[in-house]
Amino acid sequence: MSFINYAAKEINCKIVYYGPGLGGKTTNLQYIYNTTQEAQKGKMISLTGDTERTLFFDFLPLNIGEIRGFKTRFHLYTVPGQHFYDASRRLVLKGVDGIVFVADSQLEKMEDNLNSLKSLDLNLKEQGYDLHHIPFVFQFNKRDTDNPIPLKVLHEQLNSFGAEEIEATAVKGIGVFDTLKAISKQVLRSIRS
Repeated sequence: MSFINYAAKEINCKIVYYGPGLGGKTTNLQYIYNTTQEAQKGKMISLTGDTERTLFFDFLPLNIGEIRGFKTRFHLYTVPGQHFYDASRRLVLKGVDGIVFVADSQLEKMEDNLNSLKSLDLNLKEQGYDLHHIPFVFQFNKRDTDNPIPLKVLHEQLNSFGAEEIEATAVKGIGVFDTLKAISKQVLRSIRS
C-alpha cells in the first residue's frame, strides 16, 4: 500500500523481489544499485546471516517519475529465499505495492520455484492480498545456465494467471532493468486507478 508524504510531495511505493533461495533476488538489487546514479538512490541496507545471503531485506529508494506533481519513490526489497525464514518474508511483504517473482531457471530448482510461489500466495492471503490482483512480474532468471528449464515449462508451471514474464541473467544485468520497468509501470497504473 503506497504511502503519500504530502510535506515532501512524494508517493512511496514498495516493490518486493520474492523467490527461492539463491535465485537472483539480491543480485537484481545489487545490479540496479550499482548502475544507478548517486543522486537517484538512497543507501542500500543488507542484513546477512551465517546460513543465508539476505536475512531481512535490501533497501533501495529509486526515483522513477511524477504523478500529479508528486515524485514517485520506489523502495525495493528482497526476502530471504529459504522457507524457514517465512516470518521474515511475511514481515517484508507488509504494505507491498508490487511483486517481482525471481524464478531460478536451473532444472533442479523447479520444485523450489513452485514451493516459493505457494509460500508467496499463502503469505499474501494472510495479509489480505490476492496474488492475482496485485502488480506482479515473473523474472525467469539464470537463462544462461547450461540446460535451463524451457520457457514454456516455466510459464505452464508457474504463471497460471497470465502475469508479465521477462527472461534474465541478473548477474550480467540482462533483463534486470526490463523487470524493474515492467513492475514500476504496473504499480503506477495501480496507483492511478
